Amino acid sequence: MILYDPETRREWLSRRQGGIGGSDAACVVGLNKYKTNVQLWEEKTGLSTQKDISNQPAVAFGVAAEPIIRDLFRVEHPEYDIAYHPYRMYAKDHYNWLYATLDGELQSKDGNGKGILEIKTCTIQNSTQWEEWNNQLPQNYYVQVLHQLLATGWDFVCLCAYLRYTSAGTPRKQIREYTVTRSDVLEDLEWLLEKEETFWQMVQAKEKPALILPEI
Repeated sequence: MILYDPETRREWLSRRQGGIGGSDAACVVGLNKYKTNVQLWEEKTGLSTQKDISNQPAVAFGVAAEPIIRDLFRVEHPEYDIAYHPYRMYAKDHYNWLYATLDGELQSKDGNGKGILEIKTCTIQNSTQWEEWNNQLPQNYYVQVLHQLLATGWDFVCLCAYLRYTSAGTPRKQIREYTVTRSDVLEDLEWLLEKEETFWQMVQAKEKPALILPEI
């Protein structure tokens, strides 16, 4: 269902305080290298304010590149009707604290279900980061994809990743696509829902969670 349909970014940011969004999911389970579950809890309980990172170069690049990548995906995938609502927030059933704002909505023209388009831009620094993308999604992005499936109840997610790297001193670029189908990840969906539900109960009770240290 559509939980909220804000008209402005300011209203959208205000609504985000009242639940767990896709970018929060990795923090909840300790898979965000830049923010812990305790820091997220402090933000959601109002004990601290989320830092504004919109002016950081990587974030600004991602925002500027997103509409271009979405248009490219549309051209390369005529099998989908693609819609985009920049601030719309979806939630499933009575879990109105578990929401998602999407980079795109996919409707299969052949009737094979409704899906989510997720767009990522990433700069690859080393071989370890390449391994995270090798025939799989990095764990933090996989958890975000699971969260989006929980929030929408839809059938699949297509993640389109624009990867930048340097090879032999030459800057290079690559686009990779990954598809996650709901029916293939049911156990993982149950696992994440339990983790997020427990976290949100602790937010409401003002009960501080135990710190989960992310792997470096």
